[in-house]
Amino acid sequence: MISCAALTPMVLFLLWFTVSPGFRQFALSLNMRTLTIVQSWRIAGFLFLALYLYKVLPGLFALPAGSGDILVGATAIPVAIKMTNPDHRKGFIRWQVLGILDLVMAVTLATIARLQGMDMGAMTVLPLSLVPSFIVPLLMILHIICIAQARQGHERKYSHVKEKLASSEA
Repeated sequence: MISCAALTPMVLFLLWFTVSPGFRQFALSLNMRTLTIVQSWRIAGFLFLALYLYKVLPGLFALPAGSGDILVGATAIPVAIKMTNPDHRKGFIRWQVLGILDLVMAVTLATIARLQGMDMGAMTVLPLSLVPSFIVPLLMILHIICIAQARQGHERKYSHVKEKLASSEA
């Protein structure tokens, strides 16, 4: 159930991104720095750790999912700042892939925990049900857009502002 909630929006996004040039152009026009900074909210993964301590979520899921989210969230802003330099695009893409792998791992472990009879009920009611049904797909989609942009060498939409500032300082 948890994996279906996370997978469905991503599959729909990928289909729409593939078949609609207008939607693809819109997605690729979004600001990579902003999309990456949004990932900083993942620092809230400490809540999974707290819920594990209170025996609300099993450690099989909560410990790696919470730790991975904290790592991605804590590094999002520095990655977003460095990303503007084209020399760091490979590292930027690797970081985005790391973020995707963390999300995939969390959904996989949640599914395994549920299949093994561990109590994942907290993830099926509000507010935690928003994590697999909305937050995970949204963050995954943002990672995918950033990778697509970086692979195509898209610069920030407002890069002309940076050029104007540089020329005015000279």
